Amino acid sequence: MPTYYESTRNNERKISSKQAILEGISKGGGLYVRPDLDQIQLDLNTICRQSYKENALYILSRLLPDYTEAELKECIDAAYTDNFDTPEITPLRKVGDIYVCELFHGPTSAFKDVALTLLPQLMRVALRSAGQKALILTATSGDTGKAALEGFRDVDDIGIVVYYPHQKVSQIQYRQMATQRGSNVKVYAVKGNFDDAQSQVKRLFLDPELNQKAQAEKIMLTSANSINIGRLVPQIVYYFESYKQLVKQNVITVGDPISFSVPTGNFGDVLAGYYGYLMGLPVKKFYVASNANHVLTDFLTTGTYDRNRPFIQTISPSMDILISSNLERLLYYMSGKDNAFVASCMEQLKTEGKYTIPQAMLERIRERFDCGYVDDEGTKAVIREVYEKDGVVLDPHTAIGYRVAEKADRPVVSLATASPYKFSVDVLDAIGKKADDQLQAMNELHKVWSDPVPKGLAELPTLPILHKDVIEVNEMKQSVENAMETLFHD
Repeated sequence: MPTYYESTRNNERKISSKQAILEGISKGGGLYVRPDLDQIQLDLNTICRQSYKENALYILSRLLPDYTEAELKECIDAAYTDNFDTPEITPLRKVGDIYVCELFHGPTSAFKDVALTLLPQLMRVALRSAGQKALILTATSGDTGKAALEGFRDVDDIGIVVYYPHQKVSQIQYRQMATQRGSNVKVYAVKGNFDDAQSQVKRLFLDPELNQKAQAEKIMLTSANSINIGRLVPQIVYYFESYKQLVKQNVITVGDPISFSVPTGNFGDVLAGYYGYLMGLPVKKFYVASNANHVLTDFLTTGTYDRNRPFIQTISPSMDILISSNLERLLYYMSGKDNAFVASCMEQLKTEGKYTIPQAMLERIRERFDCGYVDDEGTKAVIREVYEKDGVVLDPHTAIGYRVAEKADRPVVSLATASPYKFSVDVLDAIGKKADDQLQAMNELHKVWSDPVPKGLAELPTLPILHKDVIEVNEMKQSVENAMETLFHD
């Protein structure tokens, strides 16, 4: 059985998982995938009797085979021993008749923490083997940036530069990034939206001049977005963990299928679940939950992916995305691993802003995926209804997933991707209370919600603003060159 990774757009080059994690994105612009993913079958009985860390080792050892067991244990222990405020890492909470998987118990109160506490460790080990340094370039729509900054802060031989859309993230997300400490970090606000920043980061990875400069310095340019396979694979674990917890609570027996509802913009989180399905997780359907930027809903309904539409700024900013990068990986598997077909679709997306898949392929996708979207008013309605009925507070992203989950077959697990305290003003507004300032609103929300304000959020009002730069998209290249000169030198 092959254990290599290849590009979604070109199967000529075969590389190891360590190489794939270090490179992040293929030189031809494709994303790295395991062709044999559907041949890796995990034992559910084993998973249901193991701890989170044991399951992470069990799953990752099959996906990252060139890491030794000792290396993976070292990485997993560093990621999951002290960084989460609950021993389950990703606990389930029953809300009505829907099971909510809480993914926000890490250091930055967002689901990205599950992967971004582990990716720096995987990368550090891979760099040690390669004798190189790495510069992480990451565009963020809100949550990835802080989680990546915190995960990579002061890690040896790694620097990180994060770009977020200027004035298009929440006040708390802004302060989380702008106050980031660390000798190896840099944060920039970029004029434009997330897609502008993400597209430019992809271009910079392929820039010959920039790569030549990096090569001369023995620096690898790579990513911490879910386009990096090392960001994606740790997320598979919590899908199996949700299944395990349902078995332990006697909701299902081993082998029973369940459904998942996943709020997503970049398609990475739900794709991790699909990877789990390919590896033996019994899933009836994945429900792809979108906000008013419902490009994924339209694609899953019509088979046409079309980013030529107005960009809508919403109260669920981490989903304000029109170019869903990880969808490329789904196209690879659903097309029968047809690299040329994927490359053609991505070229059409680049030149025309859209592409259409064959009807037969759409039908295959819809056998496993359903969809729905909720606008801002609908999102607030869900937050209000759930609070009044069940006494539970959901953040705006989680509320969207919850609404879409309501139409799913039971049992269904809906992923909670962020703490409601990160979006306190909008959450308070939804339940009929007012606060103008998000930092003050956290305290107001705590008066009506029993869960404590996470430590990392509670300290934000007292931290100094360290990163103030606002740049144009065309200035991002210069910022990378500056980072290469300053982040690795004393």
